[in-house]
Amino acid sequence: MSKETKHFYEFGPFRVDPHRQLLLRSGEPVPLTSKAFETLLVLVQHSEKLVSKDELMKQLWPDTFVEESNLTQHISMLRKALGESPQDRRYVVTMPGRGYRFAERVKEISEDSGDLVLEGHSVQQVTIEESEDRQRSAAELPAGATAHRNHLAWIGAAAGFVALVASGLGMYLHFRRAVPLTDKDTIVLPDFANNTGDPVFDDALKQALAIQLEQSPFLRLVSESRVEQTLRLMGQPVDARLNQKIARELCQRAGGTAVLEGAIASLGSEYILGLKAVHCGTGDTLAQEQATAAGKEAVLKALDGAAVKIRGKLGESFKTVEKYATPIEQATTPSLAALQAYSLGRTTAFGKGDMAGSVPMFQRAIHFDSNFAMAYASLGVIYSNLGESALASENTGRAYDLRERVSEREKFYIESHYHDLVTGDLNKMQQIYTLWAQVYPRDSVPPVNLNIVYVTLGQYEKSLAAIQQGLRLDPGSGLAYDALLSTYLNLNRLDDAQATIEEVQRKNLDSPSLHLQIYLLAFMRTDVRGMEQQLAWAAGKPGLEDVLLGHEAKIAAYSGRLVKAREISRQAVLSAQRADEKETAAAYEADSAIREALFGNVGRGRERAAGALALSTGRDVQYGAALALALAHDSPQAEKLAEDLAERFPDDTVVQFNYVPTLRAQIALDRHDARNSANAGAAEAIEALEAAAPYELGSASRGGFDPSLYPIYIRGEAYLAGHRASEAVAVFQKIIDYRGVVQDGPIGALAHLQLGRAYAMQEGSVKARAAYNEFFTLWKDADPEIPILKQAKAEYAKLQ
Repeated sequence: MSKETKHFYEFGPFRVDPHRQLLLRSGEPVPLTSKAFETLLVLVQHSEKLVSKDELMKQLWPDTFVEESNLTQHISMLRKALGESPQDRRYVVTMPGRGYRFAERVKEISEDSGDLVLEGHSVQQVTIEESEDRQRSAAELPAGATAHRNHLAWIGAAAGFVALVASGLGMYLHFRRAVPLTDKDTIVLPDFANNTGDPVFDDALKQALAIQLEQSPFLRLVSESRVEQTLRLMGQPVDARLNQKIARELCQRAGGTAVLEGAIASLGSEYILGLKAVHCGTGDTLAQEQATAAGKEAVLKALDGAAVKIRGKLGESFKTVEKYATPIEQATTPSLAALQAYSLGRTTAFGKGDMAGSVPMFQRAIHFDSNFAMAYASLGVIYSNLGESALASENTGRAYDLRERVSEREKFYIESHYHDLVTGDLNKMQQIYTLWAQVYPRDSVPPVNLNIVYVTLGQYEKSLAAIQQGLRLDPGSGLAYDALLSTYLNLNRLDDAQATIEEVQRKNLDSPSLHLQIYLLAFMRTDVRGMEQQLAWAAGKPGLEDVLLGHEAKIAAYSGRLVKAREISRQAVLSAQRADEKETAAAYEADSAIREALFGNVGRGRERAAGALALSTGRDVQYGAALALALAHDSPQAEKLAEDLAERFPDDTVVQFNYVPTLRAQIALDRHDARNSANAGAAEAIEALEAAAPYELGSASRGGFDPSLYPIYIRGEAYLAGHRASEAVAVFQKIIDYRGVVQDGPIGALAHLQLGRAYAMQEGSVKARAAYNEFFTLWKDADPEIPILKQAKAEYAKLQ
């Protein structure tokens, strides 16, 4: 033993140990290649000073000529090890064209040590190879598995022990070994290397491993959307299989830390599974685990055990591993075939954006396992996205009944969607997402889905903040970008919406919803060519074509071209029916019924409402039909539908505080108008709408019908009926001001006419004429025989 003085460098939570070439963060070793470590050492020894590129390269490669790109690569690896992001250069600052500067103040520390000083030749790299017995066993594998023996070499366990002759050497190896991850790191899951020749393991094992790892509040997987975005940037198809090489490159590009590779091989009737976590920058092995299954039916259980163990080896605490480790067979399904179908369904729906195409796959998963809770839950979400609320409610309810079988994270998923798609209780939905975010603070789903709550309540600034938080957690989320675009439109921030579209296009985050948002932005900017481009893109695409046709019909009606709106609406209905979306088709009928009734075509309004109800009695369809009937002076039928809604959906926030109050208000106006007691009807309507006041700015759009701002519009009509002109002015002006919420809804145009009527009631003829002229400008190409247009022209003539 001999004492020597050692020098260390400290900054922030880090310590640099030059003697052992070791970087420590809060006392824990940080993986770093030798050249990256040498780069760090030069910079900290010259902290707060510029070190030129030439000087750095001379010190790192004193006798060798190398390209500058080598230095750039090691600087990048160093920044990643220090936890720097592209936006946050706290430690290593680039001085463009000159070099680099270590910005943090560094403290040099000297310590006396009694450590064992080893001769350089006594330190050897110790590796554990497969034993001869294991090699012989591998030689006996079937041809399909033998061909991949080298790929599975790391699965084999050691057959013997390696003796270390000195405890000092053991200590040295301890500090040189790869270290666990932190709660800031992310993991890429490549496809399993299936060397069994049995295709049932394809996709299924990767999905099972993901489900086990997603239970961890500590570990975080690089999201599917981020993987797809990065594959596009790599020039790879989004459905490319992630082998080791592609996965490691993807990991580096996506800002990940490690790749968790999985493999399976068969030995007779047994199966050998291996997991290995590899640092995607250095290639160091961080942890590995092996398991053996006695037969195919035991594979999922064996994989589960290995996954739980490797979670601990990667740095997760025993407490959370123990608490959040529901067995895969319980959390998902014991059926490999069901799991494989489920995985393909998720890839098709949330990877390729083909919602309709994923339905048969989830149904196949349920066929193999009728108790597969997450398959029902996913199918419920798909149906909701397709506008089929009844099927969404049915499948989500089934998942809710089976929720005791699932993991904690999946329970959050199922219960939150249950209160979204079945009960409609936004308060409970918000509570679940809040708790979910507390347990899984790195999960982007809670903040992104909270957007649904805030948008439905009309709290658009809160919606924006939630989505931005979701994007910070998952910068590659196409769903989050879609929600961000929609919220910018709601807030009438059109420039921000355009900038977001350009950003999404740069990132290659294409999705059907993105095309709808582009279409709506083009409408709000009167960009006819832009709208035509999106219509052309959607043409002939099942489940997508009808959506843009539905909006094209709304836009035609917005400008008073009602004959054209009827024809396009008919096309939308047929397109939805071809895609087997009956409720969506019914929603287009309900939307058409409301337009006809608002424009004064009472008979057509009743006819279209009956057509909608003949196709579906889903929540939103029934409300749309009931509102059309109330506007078309069929109050008795409208009242029956309203009371049925109130009874069927007792906990539904939208039904109880938007739909039913709006219907009761319009029914009151219609009944009292028939009795020539308009003032009494107005008072009753205004009273009925008090319950809707906190929610009246909400956008509850689902499927082909958008009920946004109808409580406000009906309140405005009640003020007109009660001769409360100034209050009517304020209400109709609110609709105009919130154009981004009403978008292409017919009341967006009619609000200008109603505002003119309110000003005329105040004897403000100048303002009244201006408002009427705004309406006439919007309807300059309108069909001349529309009753409300003829009435408006007659009223305007009296103002002259």
